[in-house]
Amino acid sequence: MELHFHKYQGAGNDFIVLENRSQTIHLEQVQITKLCDRRFGIGADGLLLLQSHPGYDFEMVYYNSDGKPASMCGNGGRCMAAFAQRIGLVEGQARFLAGDGPHEARISSTGSVELKMGDVNGIARTRDSAILNTGVPHFVRYVDHLDAVNVKEEGRKIRYSREFAAEGINVDFMEYGAGGLYVRTYERGVEDETMACGTGITAAAIAASGNQNQSYTVPVRAKGGFLEVRYDRTGDQEFRNIWLIGPATFVFEGNIQLP
Repeated sequence: MELHFHKYQGAGNDFIVLENRSQTIHLEQVQITKLCDRRFGIGADGLLLLQSHPGYDFEMVYYNSDGKPASMCGNGGRCMAAFAQRIGLVEGQARFLAGDGPHEARISSTGSVELKMGDVNGIARTRDSAILNTGVPHFVRYVDHLDAVNVKEEGRKIRYSREFAAEGINVDFMEYGAGGLYVRTYERGVEDETMACGTGITAAAIAASGNQNQSYTVPVRAKGGFLEVRYDRTGDQEFRNIWLIGPATFVFEGNIQLP
């Protein structure tokens, strides 16, 4: 079977995008893994299926590069919205369903996409870390000298620790800077550092909030580029109206024989 695919990236976080409204594409885990392989396939951090769903412009089905499904991907959602506009399915805005629930997106003519994330209710904090769910679970650690951190090694230790090994967790390392936050992420399912992680950047921005119940705008630098997170803190453990903002860029399209 030959697949027609599109490749997108958001701040270096890259995805294979497949249009599947006809429901004719049925992929096995090993096939997804091969498609995402950077040497023997197309190469990507994950794979996105655009499917139809009643009451929504589309449904986003997401798989990590290990071929396993995940409930949400922030940069993937922004890229999916950009793709939906490219194929004429939406214009300027979209409402779609992901594994963690409904989302809204605003697509600008400049290539920037704003994605409304799910509400966050609850953060478990320690002196130097926080655990929260922004569509998928994240462990955020505050560090100094982030460039010196071996993200793959240190992230893997936490992801496979006794506390988190069974279900896995994404691990974000965050440093405060004069221009905002600097965030690097080890992603479960990729099992490596990625150039950016939308849900991780969102988690770090929320974890960095002050004690005041107010609106926050947080500029964030990832290895692959710059993003912004806006949200309202409405209570000690309550965060609403969360938006992840940044570029979502078409890279190329082509055909590949399904392995």
